[in-house]
Parts: sequence; C-alpha cells; structure tokens
Amino acid sequence: MNFILASSNTHKLEELKNYFAPLQQFKLELPPEKIAVEETGNSYYENAHLKAEKYYQAFKRPALADDSGLNVAALPNDLGIHSSRFGGGNLTDAEKNELLLTKLGENREASFTCVLCFYLNPQEIFFFEGNLKGTIAHAIKGEKGFGYDPVFIPEGQNTLAMIPDWKASNSHRAKAAASAVQFFRERDCQSL
Repeated sequence: MNFILASSNTHKLEELKNYFAPLQQFKLELPPEKIAVEETGNSYYENAHLKAEKYYQAFKRPALADDSGLNVAALPNDLGIHSSRFGGGNLTDAEKNELLLTKLGENREASFTCVLCFYLNPQEIFFFEGNLKGTIAHAIKGEKGFGYDPVFIPEGQNTLAMIPDWKASNSHRAKAAASAVQFFRERDCQSL
C-alpha cells in the first residue's frame, strides 16, 4: 500500500500520515512534481477522483487525493467545492474569512466535508467521506489551524482554530480517514 499524494501540500501529507499510522503497510509520499489538475467536477467525489486519476496516470502508481470544503447553508453556491476559490481565488485565508463574515446574516449553519479517493488502478477506486457539522462564528477567533478554522465552530466547541487537539481526532478529514483505515484493515484480513 504505497500511495503518492495528489498534492504538494506538506501539511496535508503529515496530517494524513498521522491518520493512517495504524496501517503498518501504508506508505504515503509527496509526488516528485506538482501536477496541474482542473477541478471541473460538480461534487467532492468528482474532484477527488479527477486529482487521484491524474496523479495515477502521471506517476504510474496508486494515488490518494482529498477534496474538502466548507458548506454554508446561507451561501450554497459560493463555497462547497469552490471553498479554496471563494472571493475570486486570490484572497488570503484571513481575507476569505472576513468576506464570509460580511456576507452572512442570521443563518450561520455550516459543515465541513472531506472526500478521500484512493485510486489503486482503473478497476479499484475507493471513496471515503467525512463530515463535521457546526456554525459560522460572528468573529475570527483562534491562532491554530488554517483556512476557515478561525470561523468554524463545531457543535458544542470553540472555533477549530482554538482546539487543534480536538480537531485532530474529530475533523471531517479525520472521520474520512478513520473509515478508510477500517476498510483497508478488513480488506487486508480478507486477502490473507
């Protein structure tokens, strides 16, 4: 189980390696070069698949791709699969958070979604989804984390940027990874 990550993000690599540490046979590494992938899909699943397939084809080895985003009920077409390009794509994380806060009214319902795509070969492609429900804060709070963490409040918590240890075990990505770990453990046992 040697995978190449369909990303050049070292933070994402380390995070995913930690999640998959229980799988002793699992190896994940960055690609030798970044591949440009147009995220033209209409869902997290389609975009994760596009990225994983492109990296598989480029490097001729199994690939792992992640597509994640923030879903905001009051702005259904602004974020979601477009979260990284919110506000035009040239904004910093802080500027995106400020823009989000200015656009929201009373309805602050939100959730994070992560879809992991394991592209072993064209006949073996596996998807795992994780979700985290919460609300959008009224102000930016916290110094830890990245992206929308300073404005996202999981149910019964502070913003994700204030609770990095809790996030590490309970985030949308952690949930998707936990499902994948369980699946690959069972698959390993069945192939013995």
